Amino acid sequence: MKICVFCGSSPGHDPAYSDGAARVARVMAQAGARYLVEREIVHRKLHHLHEVETMHDRKTKMSALADAFLALPGGAGTLEEILEQWTWGQLGIHSKPCALLNINGYFDPLRMMIDRMVREGFLNPRFAEMLIVSDDIDAVLAAFRSYVAPPSKW
Repeated sequence: MKICVFCGSSPGHDPAYSDGAARVARVMAQAGARYLVEREIVHRKLHHLHEVETMHDRKTKMSALADAFLALPGGAGTLEEILEQWTWGQLGIHSKPCALLNINGYFDPLRMMIDRMVREGFLNPRFAEMLIVSDDIDAVLAAFRSYVAPPSKW
């Protein structure tokens, strides 16, 4: 399984975030998952490098290559990237799982916002339920393996 990981370009102030990211890398490597790590520099040991013209082309390429999407704590870019993939899943553009690794409850405010979207009638509950949220990377990987996409919005 190829997992696209979205994460912040900064480690954050709490060491739990970088420790969590290191655990994700170890668990995914032990599970045999191939993954893409978002970085703004070219790593010399990459097996393949895909160069694209625009940010939209970059996100489209990542989406095409990945089997699943995982967001670790990060900033606006991380949030935008995972929300776009979650939206694409709702629209039926792809049927791949999306998850938030909720280290230190980082994504709790977003979960509250998603719950409000459902309560206020802006989000169908089936689309809220399709976004996997857990503080346990093993649980996320298990959910990825058993994921079944709901019917698309359209």
